[in-house]
Amino acid sequence: MPNLPTRYQLWYGRDEPPVERRSLYAGPAAAELEEIDLRYVRVGAIEVLRRLYVAIRDHNWNTIPAELSGLEVEAGGDGFAVRFEARNRTDEIDFRWRGAIEGAPDGTITAEMDGVAGSDFRYNRIGFCILHPPNVAGRPYRARTPGGPLAGELPSSIGPQEIRDGTIYPLFPSYDELAIDLEGGTTVQFAFEGDLFEMEDQRNWTDGSFKTYSTPLALGFPHRATTGQAIRQRVVMSLELRGGARAPAAASAVPRLGLGEGLGWSLPRLGLGAASHGRALSEREAELLRAVRPDHLRADFHLREPVLRGQVELAAGDAAALGAALELAVFVTDDAEQELGELALLLPPGGAAVERVLVFHEGEKSTDARWIRLAREHLGPALGAVPFAGGTNAYFCELNRGRPEISAVDAVTYSISPQVHASDEASIVETAEAGADTVRSARAFSGDRPIVVSPVTLLPRFNPNATGPEPQPAPGELPPQVDPRQMSLFGAAWTVASLHHLAESGAGSVTYYEATGWRGVIETDEGSPLPERFPSRPGMVFPVYHVLADLAERRDAEVIALSASDPLTADGLALRSGGVLRILLAGLVPSAQRVVLEGLPDGAAVLRRLNEVTAGVALFDPEGFRAGPGDTAPVEGGRLELELSPYEVVRVDVGA
Repeated sequence: MPNLPTRYQLWYGRDEPPVERRSLYAGPAAAELEEIDLRYVRVGAIEVLRRLYVAIRDHNWNTIPAELSGLEVEAGGDGFAVRFEARNRTDEIDFRWRGAIEGAPDGTITAEMDGVAGSDFRYNRIGFCILHPPNVAGRPYRARTPGGPLAGELPSSIGPQEIRDGTIYPLFPSYDELAIDLEGGTTVQFAFEGDLFEMEDQRNWTDGSFKTYSTPLALGFPHRATTGQAIRQRVVMSLELRGGARAPAAASAVPRLGLGEGLGWSLPRLGLGAASHGRALSEREAELLRAVRPDHLRADFHLREPVLRGQVELAAGDAAALGAALELAVFVTDDAEQELGELALLLPPGGAAVERVLVFHEGEKSTDARWIRLAREHLGPALGAVPFAGGTNAYFCELNRGRPEISAVDAVTYSISPQVHASDEASIVETAEAGADTVRSARAFSGDRPIVVSPVTLLPRFNPNATGPEPQPAPGELPPQVDPRQMSLFGAAWTVASLHHLAESGAGSVTYYEATGWRGVIETDEGSPLPERFPSRPGMVFPVYHVLADLAERRDAEVIALSASDPLTADGLALRSGGVLRILLAGLVPSAQRVVLEGLPDGAAVLRRLNEVTAGVALFDPEGFRAGPGDTAPVEGGRLELELSPYEVVRVDVGA
């Protein structure tokens, strides 16, 4: 058996310990400090602020990390003070700033930044971002704008980020004061200095938040900073607690996951993307992937480039080897009639059926109905009664502000990446719940059309909003589409959480990742091209492989509602076939924790653990791992209490 990756590489793909967090208290408010970001501010059980941080984003919206120095933290029983210096720099950008965050006994939190440009550079944003938790959806707000006071309710369905005449519009006009009424009689208030701020619904990009940010988008971008230019901002968050002051939130209780009722539907159709490395599956790779039983294999064809018969046959051959259909993603230009006519001559592909056709236009972020109709006209005779889907190859945001003509499509499609705005593990975990919001919001304007989420990838495949050429990776660096967490326990745990919310919300089909390689679910026979950066081993399967194989064994089972008391800590997915329950339970934090499953039938549960201890067998002898008898644990009073190690996935079978 090859040498295993290190402990932390197994956890999340890189050989470094997790970022430390520190609990801070400001009177009735409790918060977590992660480096210089304030996260998860709560009053009792109510989350009032998800994150407060400073963002420096370049002309392509890339976030520039900060180099920190002089970090000082003073924490007492009912207040705190954080001070530091930071520098954000790239080849073009050089920005230095001093920061301070203070918490007062009455729950007021004040944050300040005082910065200066060390060079001339372009940027799209410099300043504070305030992430409001998803529980603000549907809640009343009040704002002070340059045009006067404003009041309303934040959207329950995802609010579109509209573009009119080339201008991007926020949810409502820019403001320097904002108040949001939360449940339980709590109001959170913000006052801003140094710029006007405005809000977007970040669920458009599957972030689990609404975001207040500085510098109105109507001013355009990129902006230009000149050497010596000062940029200063101040944010004050205060609380109004009707009914009297409350004690700060206590240490987290044991997470509980409770089974509910059956939802009346089974899992979405689950597929994989064709490997972007362009090589056919080997016999060993195909044999392994058949255990995953993908319903389809997504293959992309950009018709502005000549599509060779060999490309179609490669995709069809791989799909046939897996016993899967093809999901054809077809990209046309304004010469669509000729392009589609030429593609039609290569269809149907030998050896594989076509499950659906996704139609996109190279110059449009959301597909115009005419391209759908042309694709149906030219490809339909060769493919038969195959559904044609329209929407976007980018994020839900583009679908939401460019909604397709529903009468022209058989299904609606968009993609998901959890790293559009942030890349730390906690932020990625936050995105899982928002996946359900995208499905429900799409359903609101697509009627009974199936929702096709294709693909889901850990990192974005491309930048749909770049305002300049994307930089190429330096020698020895990973491509921007490759995340070493693909081969990690974290990748598997997040996939469980992601699929939980997509399945419960009724998605019709989901395409996850690719078949093989460093964007896939198993490593190739050749292994990682950059093992020092992507520390897989030749031929290993990735932990997410076992998640998909566990689901393949219960593909037709009914999805059961599963509620999580703290879905940012532990989440899961429940299925039932006959009297047999299968639950995939995922730990989402880099620490051991106790969790409780509730609502189970009494008896014996059979457990199979996927963690750093079992990884040696799971990743290099997957058949042996899957054939093992597992452990047993008693279910008494409908409860099963387990201890999860960091980013562990536990398969729980009850009634087998």
